Amino acid sequence: MPPIGIAWAYILLVGVLVTAALIDLRRGVVPNYLTLPTIIVGLVGHSIVGGFEGNSQSLGLYGALAGLALGFIPMFVAWKMGGVGGGDVKLMAAIGAMTGWRFTLSALLFGLLVAAIMAIFVMTHKKIVKQTLIRVWHCLLLALAVKKTFDPTTAQSPKVPVAVAFCVGAIIALIETLWFASGTLLGL
Repeated sequence: MPPIGIAWAYILLVGVLVTAALIDLRRGVVPNYLTLPTIIVGLVGHSIVGGFEGNSQSLGLYGALAGLALGFIPMFVAWKMGGVGGGDVKLMAAIGAMTGWRFTLSALLFGLLVAAIMAIFVMTHKKIVKQTLIRVWHCLLLALAVKKTFDPTTAQSPKVPVAVAFCVGAIIALIETLWFASGTLLGL
């Protein structure tokens, strides 16, 4: 199990993620009224439970800030390049503030993998694989050549609900965390 001092954050996070995924599926956005309070609760909660530096049972403020930064920075870059929405950036930052950098790294990697699988499914279903790959390639070339962002999507581009991917990625990361923790507890 995760340390008792952080269990509250995992429980709260599951509710936030399911809510974010449902809203993203229905409306195509992740609202600030969900992400921003979650970030604040993560930072304040970990400060109360673990102080600044944390301990064996809690992240502390520094651990929550490290998670927030790891969730925010790569997603901010993706947002600047036109790959995700601002709500997705704040959702990943909220995951980080609630769980710390290690969990956030797993959730981010699993979430991006799920998003890639979803995107491949959408591109295949809509029969736009070639057009999409060409736009992405041009985006990368322009970004490397002139260091200027270019949106690889068009107004007609289908959207992938990234919050759903992050929800699934975080659930996989939680299962991974519990699996390894139970192995440690069992002496495996």
